[in-house]
Amino acid sequence: QVQLVESGGGLVQAGGSLRLSCAASGRTFSVNAMGWFRQAPGNEREFVATISWDGGLTYYADSVKGRFTISRDNAKNTVYLQMNSLKPEDTAVYYCAGKRGGTSATSGLYNFWGQGTQVTVSS
Repeated sequence: QVQLVESGGGLVQAGGSLRLSCAASGRTFSVNAMGWFRQAPGNEREFVATISWDGGLTYYADSVKGRFTISRDNAKNTVYLQMNSLKPEDTAVYYCAGKRGGTSATSGLYNFWGQGTQVTVSS
């Protein structure tokens, strides 16, 4: 099994920044691509960003492109999401996820999920 634990969420004013971290433990060799998803109250879970095993490929949702950056440090088994120029509409619970194989924006293809961390952006 693989355990994913997110951290770094909190309350921030619009225009501010946060960096989320996702630490993986357990059978981490079974995880290749990593992703971040988010879910706001009353909404379905949506794709935010994904990164390949070596960090060479990254993809973003249009809504966060140019503001968010996904990265990873495999030596630390950690994935990051740097979020800049935050907007109130970014308010959601952010989930880290891992999958075997390549990157994907489809949540159903991810094998492992964290518990989520709340991000609240005030106007």
